[in-house]
Amino acid sequence: MKIVVDELNDEKRLDVYLAEYLQDFSRSKIQTEIKKGNVLLNSKNVKPSSIIKSEDVIELNIQENVNKILPENISLDILWEDENMLVVNKPSGMLTHPTNLETSGTLVNALLNYCGDNLSDVNGEFRRGVLHRLDRNTSGLLMVAKNNLTHEYLVNEMKAGRIEKKYRAVVAGVINEDEFVINKPIGRNPNQPHKMAIIDGAKESISKVKVLERFKDATLIEVHLITGRTHQIRVHLSSIGHPVYNDTLYGFGKMKIKTQEQVLQSYKLSFSKPFNGEILSFEIPEDDKFIKVINYLKSQN
Repeated sequence: MKIVVDELNDEKRLDVYLAEYLQDFSRSKIQTEIKKGNVLLNSKNVKPSSIIKSEDVIELNIQENVNKILPENISLDILWEDENMLVVNKPSGMLTHPTNLETSGTLVNALLNYCGDNLSDVNGEFRRGVLHRLDRNTSGLLMVAKNNLTHEYLVNEMKAGRIEKKYRAVVAGVINEDEFVINKPIGRNPNQPHKMAIIDGAKESISKVKVLERFKDATLIEVHLITGRTHQIRVHLSSIGHPVYNDTLYGFGKMKIKTQEQVLQSYKLSFSKPFNGEILSFEIPEDDKFIKVINYLKSQN
């Protein structure tokens, strides 16, 4: 089995990461397997304490012991599908893929029920079909690969910047500029590993921001992601003093109207259809969370 490390796990120890990923292995057992040569990092034998980076490839020769993720009959909002992939609208509150703590109720569980074995496994059992993720409380458009060739094609398209992803967000405070770019490097917060932060020397991270509507104490914006770092939009907007509405992790503060955390939605997606070249574009309307917040903000004007 091969696992491609995602950005959320950048800078972790190899044994710590695998202990989180492989639910039925203790950390000491994993350390033993690494020392035996049953775990390779980028095709090399390494130490359990080795630090992993995003896009590193971990090869496991112990896959028979890995827990299987079970299919679940969960409704999917599918916007488009062909023999190679799907475009789905993930609701707020749903994890994109299982974790060591939650193995049910995720998008992957639903996809396994809908697609069966017709999902890529490049990123391992927990991330079948997953090309890119949205945070639990961020809703919107996601691409799903049905096979490994399509997975690799779309990943290369993302790396080349040929896939366009745009988000809408409501942020705290009034933004005066109509359009601007945030170019600040993002890495893991050294003091709070579950968070990301602006860190000198970390990975280049670029977000293009456009104001759509201003309210009394908030702004509706569109964010065009040029790079795709973990929590990028949330970190960038917090860094300029305009955290995403109700994003308690990144400093929004006391809620004026309750929602399921951040008011953020992946609402536009454009890409080249795999092995065809046709440009496909999708756009979805505001979800219930957005409608609730925008109606409230309009009532305050």
